[in-house]
Amino acid sequence: MPDSLKVLFICNKSPWPPGEGGPIAMNNLITGLLEAGHQVKVLAVNSNKYAVKPEDIPSEYKKTSGIELAYVDLSIKPVNAFLNLFSNKSYHVERFISKAFNEKLIEILNRDRFDIVQIETLYMTPYIGTIRTYSEARIFLRAHNIEHMIWQRIMESTKNPIKKWYLKHLVRTLKNYEYSSLEKYDGIIPISHVDAAFFTSNTKTPVKAISFGVDPTQIELEAYGDPEQALFHIGSMNWVPNIEGVKWFLDEAWPLIHESYPKLKLYLAGRGMPDWINQLQLKNVEVVGEVPDAYEFIKSKAISIAPLFSGSGIRIKIIESMAQARAVISTTIGAEGINYTNGENIMIADDKQTFLEAVKWLYADPVRSKKMGENARKLILQQHNNKLLIEQMVDFYREVIK
Repeated sequence: MPDSLKVLFICNKSPWPPGEGGPIAMNNLITGLLEAGHQVKVLAVNSNKYAVKPEDIPSEYKKTSGIELAYVDLSIKPVNAFLNLFSNKSYHVERFISKAFNEKLIEILNRDRFDIVQIETLYMTPYIGTIRTYSEARIFLRAHNIEHMIWQRIMESTKNPIKKWYLKHLVRTLKNYEYSSLEKYDGIIPISHVDAAFFTSNTKTPVKAISFGVDPTQIELEAYGDPEQALFHIGSMNWVPNIEGVKWFLDEAWPLIHESYPKLKLYLAGRGMPDWINQLQLKNVEVVGEVPDAYEFIKSKAISIAPLFSGSGIRIKIIESMAQARAVISTTIGAEGINYTNGENIMIADDKQTFLEAVKWLYADPVRSKKMGENARKLILQQHNNKLLIEQMVDFYREVIK
């Protein structure tokens, strides 16, 4: 077995720029493997939802990753969405099936030989047939989430009966597809131990949890002065769980918090900010939108909020905020996959009253808030060091292919 492995990444969106959770997670694995001396090739979906101009990708990144993009139209087409009601196929997955992408994949597999093909997310699973036909590589699923569970939680919290009825159909077909795919892989790499428990109980395929990692050299704490004693939320705002969480917070928790602390400010940052948030006229709520440097933004505020009530996997922005020594208030679902101790390195709040109490506990005492941030950083550097996680992933590759 060669010391250096050759890995092809099949990505549901471009890992460059690493501007939101999925691309950040993929990019960290890609750069981590390269730094460890392995060879990497990337084929990624370029879409209307996450559009990347190839000429904007740095030349060094192109050279080391060999990144190629194939356009896939991911816009929701009403006729297709309606007709899917009479089908057992998953509309979520069907949208990623593309002749152009498949042809590009065949071209790459004919051109080169790989030890590993890593499928990033369930949505790239339809291409397994092509990979098996044109390659002898072992196929691994990098499971960022248990996809049907995200939509299950969204469906359960939906009050509109028509929307709920349609979501039930989407959840059922996605769940069936996710379960039926489990034996198609040679290995499964969930991003959290919580998700790993689901996979190990439903398949004989080898499973190993590899979390999201940070590069300590990229998050050195510099002298920026004291952060503003303010709340902030940062995350991709075209992701349904983030939208729902922020809406809940603004409707339910923020009125109580603002009444108790009228001078406290809340900053909302992230790409894809919906119009209703941009048009907010709430006192002390500042809509920042997409920021040029997420780390700079995180360092500038004291307390991160992550009010998530759906989703699975692990929340990249919570990890990054903790790594930046910021105190975090999260729901139980938001903090899934992090080996936290409530009250020591994170605050858990699942309703508006406990959010208010958590804010009171941290905002009223900046020293306490700073100490929690320091504890959070220690936890992340110990358990989410990207170099160590890459070593674990390579060991798992070798176990499967030996």
